[in-house]
This record gives sequence, C-alpha cells and structure tokens, in this order.
Amino acid sequence: MRSYYIFAAAASLMTAGPVIAEETKMQQGSGAFEIDLKPVSGEGESPTRMTLSKTFTGDLTGTSTGQMMADGNEATGARVYVALETLTGSLGGKQGSFIVTHRGTMTKDSQNLSIIIVPDSGTDELRGISGTMDIQNIDGKHSYTIDYTLPSD
Repeated sequence: MRSYYIFAAAASLMTAGPVIAEETKMQQGSGAFEIDLKPVSGEGESPTRMTLSKTFTGDLTGTSTGQMMADGNEATGARVYVALETLTGSLGGKQGSFIVTHRGTMTKDSQNLSIIIVPDSGTDELRGISGTMDIQNIDGKHSYTIDYTLPSD
C-alpha cells in the first residue's frame, strides 16, 4: 500500500474563525473481486438494467450490491454504463460501508471509466471516506485499485 499526503483545508461555516489545515493521508489498496450480474430488464428493453453483487478480497474485503444500466450502438461500437454500488466490509483494517458511482464509456478506439467514492457516504470506521477506484478485467479476472482518504482520528 502506497501513501501520499494531501493537505485539506477545513473552515466552519458557522463562525468567522480561521481556516484550520488538517493533514490527511491518501492511501491505496488493491485486490481482486468476483462479480455476479443478473438482468432485470425485459427482453429487448433499452437500456439494459442489471443487479450486481461482488465479493472483494485483498486490502478491501467484503461484499457489495448495486444496480447498473447499460446501452450501446451496435453499428458504431459505442457503449455506456452507469452504476450505483454499496460496499460493506473492511478497508485498510477499518469496518463500515460506502457508496460508489460508476460511469463508463467505450468506442471502437477508446475506453473511459470513472468510479468515485461518494463523499461522506461512509459509515462506522469509514465515516468521511472519499476517493476513487479503478477496475481491470484481464482474461476474465477482475481486480481493483482504490485510492482513498479518511479523516484523522
């Protein structure tokens, strides 16, 4: 796990006090996951809707559930998907849950994927989490990298 330092400024909206700088530590984790997709849309319905569930191993251990919508243009090879997913388990030894949002596009020449941890969606020891994820699918094997910050204790 690599660590970076980011300086975040925090200011109270209730008082006119000084801005207080708080050091937070950017952390990175990685591992693998298994995914199960199940269609919920009717035949021929567009966009296609699916439920998803994942099991994570590595620096993030636990499960997730979510929903995904996908569509595409067969003639041009354009594809798009969006998803919301709630992950529950342990990240860097801290227990809780958080929400991620996915947006992926693809053309015959390029791909673009953005997975963002919804700021302040964390619970329990993951309260205040923010960051991003990246996923890879190589020969049917899925893996992830997660870059995140948590408030100092």
